[in-house]
Amino acid sequence: MTAGNPDERPAPPPFVPTYEYQRAESPRSIIDAEHIRLLRIGYFISAGQTAFLIPFGLMYAGMGFFTASFAPSSGAHGMSWVSWIFGIFGGVFAVLGVVFTALKVLTAIRLKERRSRVLCMVTAGISCLEVPYGTALGVMTFIVLSRPSVRQLFDAHH
Repeated sequence: MTAGNPDERPAPPPFVPTYEYQRAESPRSIIDAEHIRLLRIGYFISAGQTAFLIPFGLMYAGMGFFTASFAPSSGAHGMSWVSWIFGIFGGVFAVLGVVFTALKVLTAIRLKERRSRVLCMVTAGISCLEVPYGTALGVMTFIVLSRPSVRQLFDAHH
């Protein structure tokens, strides 16, 4: 500010945003944090895909049990046991879908918290059964969680 012009103001200091990754200690920790974040997103997406299939299992179970209740149980057309098998299969499919969806959501939460490494590895193994997306997600989870630097992150929050 000069003495001759009272309207002249000093320039404000430049705005410098600070991001979480700028406070990290090393490039390795930045990469680990980003890989864990991407795995977390992947598990939420996979949980959504699994949850999408639950109604189909319930529909299959409903149709099986519905046809089994109206099918004649004796005579040449006594095939009601087939309908019961369809109903049971659909019910098991729906229950497993609920369990796997909950497990994937819990894994995504635990990845953010850097806790329960063993749970994350078990979920990765189960995810490997869902070809091709789940297999890629499971293999990447094994690779990331096997790094010594990531193990230290999970051990620190143990």
